[in-house]
Amino acid sequence: MSTSAVEVNGEKVKAMWDKRLTEIFCDICIKEILKGNRPGTHFTKDGWLKIMTNFEKETGKAYSQRQFKNRWDALKKEQKAWKKLKGGDTTLGWNPIKRTIDAPYDCANSFEDVNNEIPE
Repeated sequence: MSTSAVEVNGEKVKAMWDKRLTEIFCDICIKEILKGNRPGTHFTKDGWLKIMTNFEKETGKAYSQRQFKNRWDALKKEQKAWKKLKGGDTTLGWNPIKRTIDAPYDCANSFEDVNNEIPE
């Protein structure tokens, strides 16, 4: 579970992100992208408002735009590390049961640099 904090009325409030909340957030973001509320690299003001509103409706949690943006940036960083890790190496695979990367032993040692970039 990851967290991000913003200051509300002089007090830091943490957003707690578990798998379920992250999936809901991603699903809402995809819907807003498909509606055209992310015409370039950023969501529009209306897009962020709809993300915040729909997330609160589905989860009962009211996070700020900054907390959503922090989560978006963290997920983007993880996705870039994943793409770099998987790269063009065809010896890697995905085990859907274990939810892990399958790699030959000799191949796994070559990914130490990438592994250091993945947030815990």
